[in-house]
Amino acid sequence: MTLLELEDVSVDYGSSRVLNGLSLSVFAGEVVGIVGESGSGKTTLAKTVLRTVNAAAGAVRVGGEDITHLRGSALRRWRLAGAVQYVFQDPMRSLDPGVRVSDSIAEGLRIARIPHAESRERMAAAVEAVGLDAELLTRLPSGLSGGQRQRAAIARALVVQPRLLVLDEPVSALDAASRDRVVQALIALSRDRGDELAMLVISHDIGSLAAMSDRLVVLHHGRIVEDGPASRVVAAPQHPYTRRLIDSVPVIDLHHSSTPARS
Repeated sequence: MTLLELEDVSVDYGSSRVLNGLSLSVFAGEVVGIVGESGSGKTTLAKTVLRTVNAAAGAVRVGGEDITHLRGSALRRWRLAGAVQYVFQDPMRSLDPGVRVSDSIAEGLRIARIPHAESRERMAAAVEAVGLDAELLTRLPSGLSGGQRQRAAIARALVVQPRLLVLDEPVSALDAASRDRVVQALIALSRDRGDELAMLVISHDIGSLAAMSDRLVVLHHGRIVEDGPASRVVAAPQHPYTRRLIDSVPVIDLHHSSTPARS
């Protein structure tokens, strides 16, 4: 089933075209990595999916619903429904520094007025899904490591049971050990949730993306120049720009256990 579909989408910032006729589909349960250098349009793509920027042309559909032109109360209702959730590069943008981690994770449940018993169940499931120790929930974010904060931010997105998780540079601010733990948590999450959850992971780091993604989509100057199974893109890149990205990484590890790519 096609969960996310962008059809011939263009986005302008002033007189500059940032995305240019971009078409992309993400299937239920699939992990799609979007890779490209700074200025390639990766973050604009994420914002277009989240409807925080508007497409100048084309269509954006989530679960078959055209969200391209939603405005006002209709757009607010769509966002509150929580089908698409965003995880920031900096988890401190998700976690209030003066609020306990447990309260930050539960905020979406309070807004949605989920009953207390169900909230507790959802909280426990989300925290377990990202491999975060329950005892850390009583701390302020400053009491967690960078990797723990990022996993808490992912749990915060998961509790509202989204169908699509959009992660923008989720490991770029972390040290090597924390980066690996977050990547492994995302791989486990994809495996355990199956068709219940798709992920769109945006990064300039093709090495980390290759480890967690079913498909790699290479973005260059607002256009898709390559799209295929991660193993094929890494082993036999078709575009010179993709080859350049791969050549910049000493070792790319494809030994992971994510969900097989959809066709």
